[in-house]
Amino acid sequence: MKEFRADLHIHTVLSPCGSLEMSPRNIIQQALEKGIDIIGITDHNSTRQCQAVVNEAVKSGITVFCGAEVTTKEEVHCLAFFENFDILKAFQDYLDNHLPEIMNNPDIFGYQVVVDEEENIVFEEPRLLISGLNQSIDQLEAEIHKLGGIFIPAHVNRPKYSLISQLGFIPPDLRADAFELSKHVETEEFLKKYPYLRGKTFVRNSDAHHPETIGESFTTLVMEEATIAEFRLALLNENGRRVIL
Repeated sequence: MKEFRADLHIHTVLSPCGSLEMSPRNIIQQALEKGIDIIGITDHNSTRQCQAVVNEAVKSGITVFCGAEVTTKEEVHCLAFFENFDILKAFQDYLDNHLPEIMNNPDIFGYQVVVDEEENIVFEEPRLLISGLNQSIDQLEAEIHKLGGIFIPAHVNRPKYSLISQLGFIPPDLRADAFELSKHVETEEFLKKYPYLRGKTFVRNSDAHHPETIGESFTTLVMEEATIAEFRLALLNENGRRVIL
């Protein structure tokens, strides 16, 4: 088994709240400098920047898990990750079908552009990506798992856009593969407040919107190799794979 440092919640230039410096090149460079082995690309309600980051990462040896940070109609943020680009395309179609027709105003919310490895703009998303989908968290979870993806409610301890802030609790029947904690809370501190979650799997990531914050928080994954399949086993604590916070 090997230990991999993973920061699986990173926004790119595509997210309206992401810095314009969050290009594929800068993300990979920062991950290298911080000693991160695996990064997760999780823009708001879009997967369109993933391919260019993967292309850039090939030169570095860093593994990229592709996905998105999805906002449900309850305004709960959730992370989703998928095995390959065919499945990612199917999930992008789902996002496109359920994102409201609310147009972005770059002067208020920021630009939403996809760039290539040379930092050329190749696409601009007209709809506001930070809107909530017209899908409930249960509908989102079902879609992610139907596509064979990994479903992780994001920063569940935060006072905004989390399961607890929006619903008041974490539903016991929610089929989450793990729960993300922010850097602002220790695991034991969180479990003392929510003891019914003891025994669940937790991860911690940076939620980086600027290059310098990549790798500020990370999760150590004990796995045979850096793949989604191995990540799934680590979240299940199976066959020697495990998560270390």
